[in-house]
Amino acid sequence: MTWFCPWGHKREVDVMEHFNPLLLHNDSPAKFITIGEVMLRLTPPNYEKIRMASNFEASYGGSEANIALALANLGVDSTFFSVVPNNSLGKSAVRWLRSNDVHCTPMILSTPEETPTHRLGTYYLETGYGIRPSKVTYDRKHSAFTEYDLSKVDLDALLDGFDWLHLSGITPALGQNCADFVMACLKKAKEKGLTVSFDGNFRSTLWTWEEARDYCTKCLPYVDVLFGIEPYHLWKDDADHAQGDWKDGVPLQPSYEQQDEIFQRFVERYPNIKCIARHVRYAHSGSENSLKAFMWYEDHTFESKLFTFNILDRVGGGDAFASGLIYAMLHNYKPMDMVNFAVASSAIKHTIHGDANITDDVESIRNLMNMNYDIKR
Repeated sequence: MTWFCPWGHKREVDVMEHFNPLLLHNDSPAKFITIGEVMLRLTPPNYEKIRMASNFEASYGGSEANIALALANLGVDSTFFSVVPNNSLGKSAVRWLRSNDVHCTPMILSTPEETPTHRLGTYYLETGYGIRPSKVTYDRKHSAFTEYDLSKVDLDALLDGFDWLHLSGITPALGQNCADFVMACLKKAKEKGLTVSFDGNFRSTLWTWEEARDYCTKCLPYVDVLFGIEPYHLWKDDADHAQGDWKDGVPLQPSYEQQDEIFQRFVERYPNIKCIARHVRYAHSGSENSLKAFMWYEDHTFESKLFTFNILDRVGGGDAFASGLIYAMLHNYKPMDMVNFAVASSAIKHTIHGDANITDDVESIRNLMNMNYDIKR
């Protein structure tokens, strides 16, 4: 049928199709999906420590959810898949995503029979201040996402119609069920021709360094866009690991030449990778940091500007970097603009409370990217 929206635009739609007017002028036709666990975040107010707190501020987050939300706020057609318990907490997490224009149609609200513990994963955040760093305490074991039998999910149907899939190394760290699911998603996405991005996102409280490296290395043949250079094996000789890893001895804050060599080694080993990006953090204190990034793209390594800023909330900075780069790639930015937009997205997230980069004005990020701090009038 032909439908006329209230402000006069004609649109051909199926009778029961829902339409988001915020996507009307979206200049990127690509459809994005990401998969992971959404969690409840509890934070003591006013930079308090948990042992001093008498109340907590509640919000929601999770690496993949943060990226879906950031892209949706920037106008990308963005979908999130997860499993949450069919109770008030699970429904509230879905409402949070939907209120930020994330499509949640494939999400599963599980029954107590499907997920016996029937709980939403939770984490507690002590926000750092000055010389005191932030601290995260997880309470996510036996969450609905980890207890649900993910082998029942029809991946062909789940990924049908999408152009880009993003996954991270957090989900497989939650258990074998989740690890098998992520690997199946990677294989199905490549079979269906989706662009796949992957962020290793190591969490030491979920698995060991070697476990993470072993698993995430197996993901690399299916990845088009890679975030970070760890946790992955990049052996100098696959037959003799005693010769070491190409990344051995490379500092956390490498020179351009050091980073360029590592990127080259990755793409020599995995020619399927079209882009590698990593951000580099300089922590002057718990409340003042600097960021820059390196990106390999189209046979060249690019180095971004250095951004220095005060921190309101550091959580989700890496996710904002990833979402910024994905947005820039979807919109065909020039390579230097891609990497600078990604770092600017991360920098601006540090000024926003909560896990996600809730910024719906692309120009504000572009202004920061260009070091323009004037008031927008």
